[in-house]
Amino acid sequence: MKIIGIIVAAGKGVRMGGTLGKQFLPLGGRSILEHTISGFNESELIDQMVIVLSANDIDYFKSKILSKLTLSKKIQAVIGGEHRQDSVYNGLRQIRAKDGIVLIHDGVRPFARSEQIAATVEKARQTGASILSIPVADTLKRVAENGRIQSTLERESVWMAQTPQVFRFPVIWQAHQAARKAGYIGTDDAELVERLGLPVAVVPGSPYNIKITTPEDLALAKAILASGLFKRPSTSKSGK
Repeated sequence: MKIIGIIVAAGKGVRMGGTLGKQFLPLGGRSILEHTISGFNESELIDQMVIVLSANDIDYFKSKILSKLTLSKKIQAVIGGEHRQDSVYNGLRQIRAKDGIVLIHDGVRPFARSEQIAATVEKARQTGASILSIPVADTLKRVAENGRIQSTLERESVWMAQTPQVFRFPVIWQAHQAARKAGYIGTDDAELVERLGLPVAVVPGSPYNIKITTPEDLALAKAILASGLFKRPSTSKSGK
């Protein structure tokens, strides 16, 4: 059974400021996206990767990122769409193994571990769909438009979704096709499966598996990297 990783990196990074996409910003001597790709490359389960990028970033990725990497997986760069959901769909269209497993991952989550990838893949084999997620630690309030609290949520039943989100291909393909037909835009891929009434299992993630979208996130990522918790084999051609 083929296992394909789709890394979504077509965002513009508006909240970061500047002109360079957030996925290309430097983190510990390599770009954020290089770290993310390296995490997938070191997984023995993944057979190939599809990297989804904006049309304007394809050449930059090939010349500045891909040319520096030595990878053990086949990798393909494809053009994304208007929304993240469209970008994922474009990635799914490239997959030929219709009975395989698909991992969908944010290009700006550089700290997913191989054991977390393995756990989500195994759970998806069993249930059809699984996502990394962590329980909420803070008290959550439901707030009205006027700024007043309506209620307090039971945090024991609330988890924060992460990626990778992993699916049997027929499950996620059906979910995306149904969403496109209905003109529905979800907040993540799991939601598209949920709206079909299909089960999605939760696999405990890590608070370090952050999504880098703001300058504060980048500062935190640098601190995590400097802590020595995440040391991966180099995938650069120079070996540095």
